[in-house]
Amino acid sequence: MPRPNKTDPWMPPAYTDRDVGAIQALVRGDADGPTQQHALRYIVETMCLCYDVSFRPESDRATCFAEGKRFVGLQLVKMAKLNLAALKDC
Repeated sequence: MPRPNKTDPWMPPAYTDRDVGAIQALVRGDADGPTQQHALRYIVETMCLCYDVSFRPESDRATCFAEGKRFVGLQLVKMAKLNLAALKDC
């Protein structure tokens, strides 16, 4: 069985003090606008790999795992772009 590497979707992503601080401020509810944006960008782009290709040629299970992460990111992006006024009319 091959050993995990940094590209395996189940491995934790790299992070900086700024990334951790932004997530923690978001959780506490005291993040300013730019910090909220940084936290959400880190979640969507780095943690969820939303704009990455899910296919992993070495394993269909790794592909499924990557697609699960990507699905979460896509749902966040979708909700961020929905027309809230149009939803209220439904």
